[in-house]
Amino acid sequence: MTKNLDNFGLKSIADNYDLFFIDLWGVVHNGIKLYEDSIEVLDNLSKAKKNFILLTNAPRPNESVINFLKKIGLKKYFENVFTSGEAAHQYLVSEFYKQKFFHIGPPRDFDLFKNIEKNNVVNIEDCDYLLCTGLFDEHENDLNYYKNLLSNHISKKLICTNPDLIVDRGEIREYCAGSVAKTFEEIKGRVIYFGKPHPPVYNLSTNTKDKKVLCIGDNLNTDIKGANVQNFDSLLITNGIHRKEILEIELNQVLKKYKVNVDYIQKNLKW
Repeated sequence: MTKNLDNFGLKSIADNYDLFFIDLWGVVHNGIKLYEDSIEVLDNLSKAKKNFILLTNAPRPNESVINFLKKIGLKKYFENVFTSGEAAHQYLVSEFYKQKFFHIGPPRDFDLFKNIEKNNVVNIEDCDYLLCTGLFDEHENDLNYYKNLLSNHISKKLICTNPDLIVDRGEIREYCAGSVAKTFEEIKGRVIYFGKPHPPVYNLSTNTKDKKVLCIGDNLNTDIKGANVQNFDSLLITNGIHRKEILEIELNQVLKKYKVNVDYIQKNLKW
C-alpha cells in the first residue's frame, strides 16, 4: 500500500532510514530554480545526521553539476552530489582510455571527457564506440535523425551517460540521452548505461551495505525503478514529469504501466 505523505511530511518517516538517495532535477530544482521546501528537507536531514546523496542522471562530472547548483543558489551540500556522468567518466578512463569515440550531445557536455578528449573523432566512421550525453542542439527534437545516423553502426557499443528519456526544464519538456539510447536499442544496437536505475551508480556514490535506504525522485523509469531493482524503499514526487499521467488516470494504473512499486508519495518534497 502506497502512503501519501502530503499531510505528514518526510519527517514522519525519516527516522526509519539510514541513507537517502535524492534526485536533483524535478525534486530539488526544475532546471531553472531551487525548490525551497526541498532545501529545508536537506537542512533537516543534515541536522539529524542522516546520510544523503544527491544522485542525478546528469551526463557531466560532479564538478560541473556543482557549479550549476551554485549558479541557481545552492549554498552547501556539494560534497553530497554524485552524477551518472561521474560514474561514466571513471569507467571510460579505466576501460576505454585508448579507444576513439564519436560524441553525441551538445558542446556543454564536453567536460565529461576532458581526460580523453584526444580520442574524440569528428567522423562517426572513425570511432570505436559511441558516447551519448544527450542530443545535438540542432537536432534536439528529432529522434529519427539519430536512428538514421546510427543505423550503420549497430556493431559499436553506445555508452549512455544519462538513462533519462525526458526532463522538464521549467515548463518545457526535453529529450535526454536515454531517448537516443532507446532508439539505438530499437535498431538492435547495444547500450551500456550509467545512472539510475542501473545498480552500479548507487554503489559508486556511497556505501549502501547494511543500510536502510529510501530513494526519492520524480521519475518512475529511473528513480523508482532503480529503488525497486536494489530493494530500496521509494518516495515518488507526483508533481514531476508524471504529473499529467497521474492526473489523467489513477496512480495505481500509472504504476502498473511502468511496472514499479512505490512506498510513499508526496506532491512536492517537504519536511
